[in-house]
Amino acid sequence: MKGLELSRKFYEELVRPMLEKDFSGLLSYLAVGLAGSGSECLGYDDETSADHDFEPGVCIFLPGEDVVSRRDAFLLERAYDKLPREFMGFRRSLLPPAGAARHGVIRTADFFLDKTGTPDGELSPEEWLSLDEQYLLEATNGEIFFDGFGEVTEIRTWLAHFPEDIRLKKMAGALFLMGQAGTYNYPRCIAHGEPAAAQLALSDYVRAALHLGHLMAGRYMPYYKWAFRSFRELNDHPAHQRLADRLERLITRGNSPEEAAEKTAELQTIEEETREILRMRGFISPGTCFQKAPFELNDRVKDPKIRNLDILSGV
Repeated sequence: MKGLELSRKFYEELVRPMLEKDFSGLLSYLAVGLAGSGSECLGYDDETSADHDFEPGVCIFLPGEDVVSRRDAFLLERAYDKLPREFMGFRRSLLPPAGAARHGVIRTADFFLDKTGTPDGELSPEEWLSLDEQYLLEATNGEIFFDGFGEVTEIRTWLAHFPEDIRLKKMAGALFLMGQAGTYNYPRCIAHGEPAAAQLALSDYVRAALHLGHLMAGRYMPYYKWAFRSFRELNDHPAHQRLADRLERLITRGNSPEEAAEKTAELQTIEEETREILRMRGFISPGTCFQKAPFELNDRVKDPKIRNLDILSGV
């Protein structure tokens, strides 16, 4: 069973009845769901994932103390902790008195402060550019089963996608990194007799390409463990899937002279396919070459303060 499904059942069968019976006066101020860290919040959990941090539970989000008092929060924490320790064959871990990082009673402001550095998700352009996308993903992943107050849903909706100027700036940076690490630095490292450095160049190249793909799709890229899986799920366009296969070959094959020659040719193909995808989606003009594409993307940024920042400022 997937973690999100287990969490929803736990909510419907145990948490919701408890809230409706003992905390009906607070329901209009609460939100309940599962979000944050953990593969279950992405729907990527499997049998291997269940060997740690896999248990039934939900996050019960509360607004500030001016709306829900500290005493009410304490009573809610205690009631949540008294729910059955075992559910559908899975055992819950003990919660500390102040709640838990992944499950339990959490102040909405504390959750978003932990993920974004701000209690309400309001970010400056500089914060949008510098914040690790994994944290933005953790702030917006999973599922909210109930939101009586609306605050959690509102913040998550605001954080769900980069503002367009930020997205374009990050795309420009990712594309620039691809150009530097790929057809420029990879063959140079091979020519210097440095196959390990060449493979590091390819790692940077592939990560930038995966990042670019997520940005084009308007999605946040998870950390490396799930980056390829997430990339393959972005869409089912044949060109996109071919690109995923090519990127995977770059970092799973060796750097013998024959393989290096094949990889250099593969890099050129990837760059041409990437340029074509950017053109099809309207990000660059038909005649723009791969090397000039980062600068055309950067020129499309409307805010001059963001546009005039270093092209790598978002990556």
